Amino acid sequence: MNILHISAECYPLAKVGGLADVVGALPKYQNGLGQEASVIMPFYNLKFFNENTFDVVYKARLKMGESNIDFSILKLTSLNLGFDMYCVDIRPLLYQDNVYSNDDTKRFLAFQIAVLDWIKSLTKKPEVIHCHDHHTGLVPFMVQQCYDYKILRNTPTVLTIHNAQYQGWFGYEHLNLLPEFNHDHIGLLDWDGTINPLAVAIKCAWRVTTVSQSYMEELQNEANGLEALLKHESAKCIGILNGIDTEVWDPMNDEYLEKNYKVTSVLSGKKGNKKYLCQQFNLDPSKPLISFIGRLVGEKGADILPQVFESILKQESCNILLLGSGFDETEKALLALKDEFKGNYNVYVGYNEQLSHIIYAGSDFLIMPSRVEPCGLNQMYALRYGTIPIVRSIGGLIDTVTDIDDNGFGIRHKEVSVKSSSRAIERGIDLHANTTKFNDIRKRIMKIDHSWDVSAKAYVYLYNSIINP
Repeated sequence: MNILHISAECYPLAKVGGLADVVGALPKYQNGLGQEASVIMPFYNLKFFNENTFDVVYKARLKMGESNIDFSILKLTSLNLGFDMYCVDIRPLLYQDNVYSNDDTKRFLAFQIAVLDWIKSLTKKPEVIHCHDHHTGLVPFMVQQCYDYKILRNTPTVLTIHNAQYQGWFGYEHLNLLPEFNHDHIGLLDWDGTINPLAVAIKCAWRVTTVSQSYMEELQNEANGLEALLKHESAKCIGILNGIDTEVWDPMNDEYLEKNYKVTSVLSGKKGNKKYLCQQFNLDPSKPLISFIGRLVGEKGADILPQVFESILKQESCNILLLGSGFDETEKALLALKDEFKGNYNVYVGYNEQLSHIIYAGSDFLIMPSRVEPCGLNQMYALRYGTIPIVRSIGGLIDTVTDIDDNGFGIRHKEVSVKSSSRAIERGIDLHANTTKFNDIRKRIMKIDHSWDVSAKAYVYLYNSIINP
């Protein structure tokens, strides 16, 4: 089966969040099942694009309103990702220093039109077009309704919602930028008086998936205004839990680590990586190390972290290390704690892929006090590296972490509050003091299988169900 994934991000080319990790792994595992999966994304002015080799495989001019815009389709040739990687080069619209900007309507609309113009030209067309999030949300509509793509009308489209909070809204003043279509069907574009690409895709895609079953259920009650639509379209919606790339995230072969390890050597392996972190960040290696990795935004519960950390650190019973960036106020509040808690607390503001791997390997606990967590990959990485997750009971965190009080292996709390999160961390510190139980859980969680194998099969089954109903 020929499957084309369309996305704004894909690891290792361009990563802002978990979307990149998913799109960088799922097609590889689908190809491992004997499929023909590939990815197409924008060509950005980022390090990966400038350091690797791409061949031009197609050139054309797309039409947007009164404008005619030159574009090229490039194929990555210098690196084997386990799938064919294509990029849309539209300068200067897409070739920018950032994946996203404050005005992405024209950028991603041009991207989607270019992708469909290219697909239309192919001798061997995809049998399934898999769209990821709102940046590709108009593709199912254009395939179904636009005159230019009549030849693709019977091609199944699948939408995966990675995060429904972002929907790509734009006003009707941009309607003329879309290829021509029958305006009797203009209602498919509308949701609450605006053009809403995510809503459009939910209406027009043959199937809609989310990245965990719990998140799918939650969206029918809280989806940033799309609750009624998702309830109405529930018959074609399904939750499929994300996986992780166990070749990239493998503590035994991870080149980023200071000391590699497996289940039977987890204690010495984690001790070696923890020692490195404590040396680098002036922390006490005798105390449990609790870490946070992620965006410092409200969705991740980052705004409560300064108060949570201050409350916990006053007890002098652990170390805390944070890697992330986001809201200025949150960053400043977290940095302000460094002087008061020297020797037990540190912060790295920014993103560092190597450091993130070492933190997963060297930490005792990873905290995720999220308000919204459609699936969550960090907790799966933590489990793979023998680090116990402390999470809020939401979305995919419910599906992947079972509390120790329920014969599980992690710690869950119900509320996004300083009190609830602090109490959860205190439970972790108590668990760390029970050396036998703590070490048994470390070994147990490393054996949990969250690879893409199961999820990739689920997607292939879904594709087959719509191609051969």
